[in-house]
Amino acid sequence: MIILDVLFYSFVVVVLIQVLYYGVLFGSFAFSKAEKPKGKNLPISVIICAKNEAENISQFLPSVINQNYPNFEIVLINDASSDETLDVFESFKAQHNNIKIVNVENNEAFWGNKKYALTLGIKAASFDHLLFTDADCKPLSTQWITKMSGYFSDQKTIVLGYGSYTPVKKSILNKLIRFETLLTAVQYFSYAKIGLPYMGVGRNLAYHKDEFFNANGFINHIKIRSGDDDLFINEVATAKNTALALDPKSFTTSIAKTSFKAWFRQKRRHVSTAKHYKFKHKFLLALFYISQVLFWVFGILLLSTLHLWPFVLGICIIRLIIQFLSLGYAAKKLKEVDLILMLPFLEIFLLILQFCIFINNLISKPNYWK
Repeated sequence: MIILDVLFYSFVVVVLIQVLYYGVLFGSFAFSKAEKPKGKNLPISVIICAKNEAENISQFLPSVINQNYPNFEIVLINDASSDETLDVFESFKAQHNNIKIVNVENNEAFWGNKKYALTLGIKAASFDHLLFTDADCKPLSTQWITKMSGYFSDQKTIVLGYGSYTPVKKSILNKLIRFETLLTAVQYFSYAKIGLPYMGVGRNLAYHKDEFFNANGFINHIKIRSGDDDLFINEVATAKNTALALDPKSFTTSIAKTSFKAWFRQKRRHVSTAKHYKFKHKFLLALFYISQVLFWVFGILLLSTLHLWPFVLGICIIRLIIQFLSLGYAAKKLKEVDLILMLPFLEIFLLILQFCIFINNLISKPNYWK
């Protein structure tokens, strides 16, 4: 009986932590009014780094070329591709005079390091305001550059965007990938909202060139092959210099992985990078994950024993309502509302997956940039 009482009070503490995360922290983003971009039409360098992406470049680059924006260039970085990526780049360049190609060959000191290729591309960019996306990404509107660049100001030199994944009907894997992407976005937008920005995604990210050179580029984590987006933002972003791009016309979309194995490998790379975040960010992210796990474990144990079950059930319902409201409003902002109906299932599945990734990364190191 004493053990069950201790378990019950521990459960109450865990739920209080969850309420603080979902109701207060995530609520600061979910229930806030999105700032509208001002649209100054700054000269923009769009930077795309590609390694063996000939097919994706052919499919998605036209959506960048056809942006309705008065003054922009596209810097295409060929990162030592072994396919026809460079040929595809050159065919587009022959038709458009605002395209610049940076052809990167393998360097013995930086072999296979995307950060080296990106550094060369950033140095080659003609303009000070840089907008990044990936070869397999498509802007959701012809106003993408307008909307992303519109969040720049004298103080705001970093713009965090949202990179979604295209929905696929009747695919549980696709919903799981999109839910994980949504939850990650809710976290990095929420932390930035309260003045603790900690990451961005390279699928949709912008910053001033001065931020790059003032930090000496990627030098502080150059030996870590991943993290050209999140580790860099973790290093340079502050409460004063970071803006959130929440206009739906500023979003991009990508084709999600179609096999669980491929997505698992991808997430292993992403998770392995997080251990290099600042301690305060690692602590807050870990506390959220642990409290999620303990909510389900303690809740199921208590309900199975029927110990104070009316109180346990009531507490569970309160937590779930707050979670549904917080993530529901956030999903509405990010155009992912269809995911909310499957929320408990997707959450549990994701928790199990993240635990498996943690164990796998302890056993062996994941592979990186192709």
